[in-house]
Amino acid sequence: MDFDFTPEQDAIRDTARRFARERLAPGYAAREASGRIDRDLVREMGALGLIAPELPQHFGGLDAGGVTSGIIIEEVSYADLNVGYICLLSSLNGFIVASHARPDIAQTLVPRIIAGESIVALALTEPGGGSDAASLTMSARRDGSSYVLKGEKTSISLVTQADHAIVFARTGQPGERARGVTAFLVPMDAAGISRSAFTDVGSAAVGRGSIFFDEVRVDESCRLGSDGAGFHQVMNGFDYSRALIGLQVLAAAQASLDETWKYITERHAFGNPLARYQGVTEPLAEAETLMSAAKLLCYKALWLRDQGRPHTAEAAMVKWWAPKLAFETTHRCLLTHGHSGYSRDLPHQQRLRDVLGLMIGDGTEQIQKMIVAREKVGRVAVPY
Repeated sequence: MDFDFTPEQDAIRDTARRFARERLAPGYAAREASGRIDRDLVREMGALGLIAPELPQHFGGLDAGGVTSGIIIEEVSYADLNVGYICLLSSLNGFIVASHARPDIAQTLVPRIIAGESIVALALTEPGGGSDAASLTMSARRDGSSYVLKGEKTSISLVTQADHAIVFARTGQPGERARGVTAFLVPMDAAGISRSAFTDVGSAAVGRGSIFFDEVRVDESCRLGSDGAGFHQVMNGFDYSRALIGLQVLAAAQASLDETWKYITERHAFGNPLARYQGVTEPLAEAETLMSAAKLLCYKALWLRDQGRPHTAEAAMVKWWAPKLAFETTHRCLLTHGHSGYSRDLPHQQRLRDVLGLMIGDGTEQIQKMIVAREKVGRVAVPY
């Protein structure tokens, strides 16, 4: 059992770390205030090979595997969890486009995703759906060589910044559930599309909101895969994205934990540094232990993926555990800093709010535990 990264992975980790600490970390709070991620930063990430490195070389990727993507998202999110969404969505959506789009479309768009020239959102959730993702009501009506999309998607990350969206709509009958869902690659400047942004507690730089489709006509060439295959396409990708999310949130919490270890050696009370008091150090030592264990499980899930082995249970485990642990760890760090930790002058409160969103997005804690149970005992553990 080898826990070392390869020399190539060490090199890309060093590149990602320098970029994150020098270019991203200083602007963490400013990006929240602006409500956007600077596209020049995204292009810079692309030029450094920090976006979707697991995609094939003929698209401009590195064929580097999921573990390498995990290394990058961990380094990027240590500086800014929100910029980590660029890594996350580019890997997930880039894979879907590369695997299921018409070859000429994939050859045009995927290199732009990898280069940081194009951002693609994932439009699955609907107002009445939430965790029951298969109960989609948005329709895609066939009309000659086109489809006409009508409905609403909600809780979409990067909603106002995306150039395209992978949109899941019902081409079959409502009773077909997952079997009647088809995916489409839709340009966000298509006629009939409008967008609205939410005012969220955290991740303002990402932006979340709704997309409205009012008789939006797209050519059949925009269809991803075959009719009725869209739901399974995205569900397969979620095993990958959930492992990346685990590292994304843990990295943000690790930044607070590292800052807190430093703080307790410098802050004095009753004539001693805080680090001398076990009531201060023991909660941090416990957090450090649990964080290390959670990271190993994330990397195990990514390693299994790279080996072509099942990793659904491991991905679900880290998706419920890592955000919960990251939130609790960041909260402990905030409290350890006392009144200064409660202010917006320090980043703990922002990280706390940013992590909170990923306790919901990509599947709630309850859904993930249901998946783990299903993987252990079969579909008897899944309600109908």
